[in-house]
Amino acid sequence: MKKLKNSELNRISVDEFKQAKKTPFIVVLDNIRSLSNIGSVFRTSDAFRLEAIYLCGITAQPPHREIQKTALGATESVEWKYFENTLEAVQSLKQNKYQILAIEQAKESVMLDEFIPDFNTKCAFIFGNEVKGVQQEIVDLSDFCIEIPQYGTKHSFNISVSVGIVLWDMHQKFNTFKKISS
Repeated sequence: MKKLKNSELNRISVDEFKQAKKTPFIVVLDNIRSLSNIGSVFRTSDAFRLEAIYLCGITAQPPHREIQKTALGATESVEWKYFENTLEAVQSLKQNKYQILAIEQAKESVMLDEFIPDFNTKCAFIFGNEVKGVQQEIVDLSDFCIEIPQYGTKHSFNISVSVGIVLWDMHQKFNTFKKISS
């Protein structure tokens, strides 16, 4: 086995990324404090070629040196939009017929491994603050709460890890859906 060099990975350019068909997902960051987490979400969103990221409330916006450290240039490829509050972002998404999926532990949450969204509709995934999670008013507006199964002593994953887990799972399910529906 030979490790591949970056030049052997055949990645598309930023311009090609901007022109390419996107996975019909938007990530909404609800008051994320950590600039490293924000940068990581940009990088993961680039990897799955998402439509956009919505940055809400106290969530910092590019350009910012600390975001760039983990984004590694993904702030140039992934579209993003800032909203003063998450409610405004969710209302905009609902008007545009997105399925609103809060990633949160809630009474009626559905475990990620059991959840199949309606892929005939675009999906918006809401990830909450590192300490407080997704705001209750946003949970109330969501179509579903999705919970990532956990088996240890901790109550949650880091936000950037949660984004990676959810997007990987949903991307796999979406690709399966595309194959079945074609």
